[in-house]
Amino acid sequence: MMGCKLVIAEKPSVAQSLAAVIGATVRKDGYLEGNGWRVSWCVGHLAGLADADSYDPKYAKWRYDDLPILPEHWQMVVGKDKKKQFDILKKLMNAPDVTEVVNACDAGREGELIFRSVYELAGCQKPMKRLWISSMEDSAIREGFANLRPGADYDGLHQAALCRAKADWLVGINATRLFSVLYHRTLNIGRVMSPTLALIVQREAEIDAFKPVPFYSVALDLPGFTAASARMDKKADAEQLKTACQGGTVTVKQVERRDKSEKPPALYDLTTLQRDANRLLGFTAQQTLDYLQNLYEKKLCTYPRTDSRYLTSDMAEGLPVLVNLVANAMPFRKGIAISCDAAAVINDKKVTDHHAVIPTRNIREADLSALPVGERAILELVALRLLCAVAPSYIYDETSVTVDCTGAEPAIRQAMKAVKKAGTFIQLGLTKPELTIDYSLLTAKELQIVGTFGHQYHNWEMAIELMASGKVQVDHLITSRYDLEDWQRGFEEMQGSKGIKILLYPNGEQGVEP
Repeated sequence: MMGCKLVIAEKPSVAQSLAAVIGATVRKDGYLEGNGWRVSWCVGHLAGLADADSYDPKYAKWRYDDLPILPEHWQMVVGKDKKKQFDILKKLMNAPDVTEVVNACDAGREGELIFRSVYELAGCQKPMKRLWISSMEDSAIREGFANLRPGADYDGLHQAALCRAKADWLVGINATRLFSVLYHRTLNIGRVMSPTLALIVQREAEIDAFKPVPFYSVALDLPGFTAASARMDKKADAEQLKTACQGGTVTVKQVERRDKSEKPPALYDLTTLQRDANRLLGFTAQQTLDYLQNLYEKKLCTYPRTDSRYLTSDMAEGLPVLVNLVANAMPFRKGIAISCDAAAVINDKKVTDHHAVIPTRNIREADLSALPVGERAILELVALRLLCAVAPSYIYDETSVTVDCTGAEPAIRQAMKAVKKAGTFIQLGLTKPELTIDYSLLTAKELQIVGTFGHQYHNWEMAIELMASGKVQVDHLITSRYDLEDWQRGFEEMQGSKGIKILLYPNGEQGVEP
């Protein structure tokens, strides 16, 4: 009798895909057979930790005096609704002609636990190998079977999964019973559920306690752009600044242009994909996982349960081809040039069990329009992230313009806020005798304040020369002209912030320039 190898997958659909590649095409009761292989499947968790009353019948009733419940020897049991498939697997594992058992459950912690629980409960002693793949593409499956790993290499992963399951059991059983008994109502407590709920409650409390604080700013509509002041806490300051600017002349004090760049985002791991899918598409975390799992089983995406956002170096050579295939398959790519900087997404040190979530080459032949709406949306999101991640950095320039149209106190305070840390604020010319300055701003930003009248004798000579030559035009600054005897009207106009510069004629004749 010739021997054969037994492959156990996590789901029937996955088992069928594996069987098609390795040639196990003959359908039997609960498994597939052919070409020296038998391929069967679990149905999720066939076995799990036993309930509390399995250790002692008295635990069937919830009582405070029985707590805590701490099993000395843990028991695994098979679910009643899954016993048929377990019996098939047990029979296959212990069949005399089976020489080796291959764990082909999902390549992760839970997949390891699903297989090991069945393996141990079935009392199997056959040599164990591990199929570890990140894609359900035929090429990836063939490569995985060509490089099966010893099952013992994943003993640590199994122990980690078992530890997590036991922790969930201990917290869930004991805490749920404790609080339910104390408060005389069923209160479900979980290792992950309860802290998550606490965070949600805390966040909701912060939202409820939030009190909006109004702020004010003044915007100037200028040719080509809009200049806005910093935020002001007091409406009176904003009104004063607004009044001071009305009818005035805007002076550009500073123009600063900076070249800036924005790096492309990293590829998706499961968490970041779930976050974006919720924000952009309104999907829950579970919906995103379900859609991605379906895409994985349809060979359109790589393994979903990954915490890495990078690819391995062995994928670098084929990445440009994949990027081009994905770009051509996506409707949003039309008219967009595609580039591929593989180095931006390759990092072996940041890949543990699985690399980032990316589309597979099967996307080229897939009828994307036939996919369910949710799956298609997730696939497009994953594809778009791949194209973005390998694209060049976004280069742009940022121009900051500082303008002034008044020497009013609010403007001075806002100008101080605009000064960078450890900068110097220079007050040119006269101001009000008394100004309110935020000294906390001075210390926090480590500012220096320098005052200067700004005028020396040679400055006046230079100014007169410039005006006489016509190089500097000041006529537009003169908003009113008065005879000397009407000086009071001019001062009233200035005090009312209705003018910029008032010209007085000392000889009393406006037709003759002083």
